[in-house]
Amino acid sequence: MNFTIYQIDAFAEKTFSGNPAAVIPLKTWLSDNVMQNIAKENNLSETAFFIQTKNGFQIRWFTPTTEVDLCGHATLATAHVLFNHLNYSEKEINFESRSGILKVRKENKYIILDLPFSNASEIEIPENLKLAFNIQPKKYLKGRDDLMLIFENENDIISLKPNFSIIAESKTRGIICTSQSEKYDFVSRFFAPAVGVNEDPVTGSAHTMLIPYWAKILNKNQLKAKQVSARGGILHCTNLNNRVEIGGKAVTYLVGEITI
Repeated sequence: MNFTIYQIDAFAEKTFSGNPAAVIPLKTWLSDNVMQNIAKENNLSETAFFIQTKNGFQIRWFTPTTEVDLCGHATLATAHVLFNHLNYSEKEINFESRSGILKVRKENKYIILDLPFSNASEIEIPENLKLAFNIQPKKYLKGRDDLMLIFENENDIISLKPNFSIIAESKTRGIICTSQSEKYDFVSRFFAPAVGVNEDPVTGSAHTMLIPYWAKILNKNQLKAKQVSARGGILHCTNLNNRVEIGGKAVTYLVGEITI
């Protein structure tokens, strides 16, 4: 069987930046095992598979080791494929997913994701995480999928040296590290070795927790964020009632064919 594969740099304005995701359109679902093996072979932080339905599309996301409930950058990448390669003519896309209905729309050069927000509550520092980083955070919070650590400033975030073995044992999808920024409203990094991604370049789903937190702290609903990974990515964020919007650009890196 042959399938078209797209590799898209999401939350990127040029190639070799943002977060690369593989996107594979399907007529019908492959077995979970085959999709997981494809994602492992691709060896990107996410591979998105989608099929068309009567009401829109169904989408699923796989890291190299597991299927996940939500992935922002691979959803943006999938929308980019539909808008720019598959002649999708409507302005809005409805994706059915394990996290409910996700709406994605195109506004000029930006693709806007509408995602469910993740509330965050402060917790005591877990014992097994006290040695996870070379710099200690000011605060720990727990959300729907991830832990979020608040640091003093952007330099702390850039200077973090994570212990991936300790983080992998944290019994959470991943750990978000964040602080305020002078140039942006906030910056972040995201570490998820438990699902096969030591550091994710740009993580849309992590911003479902970051946006409502910083919107409250900064008393503003329109925010500009940067994920300060090696590749880096800019996210234009809006805090809504129980949902968030995340906007970004995407660039096509590769169009090819896989044979299985």
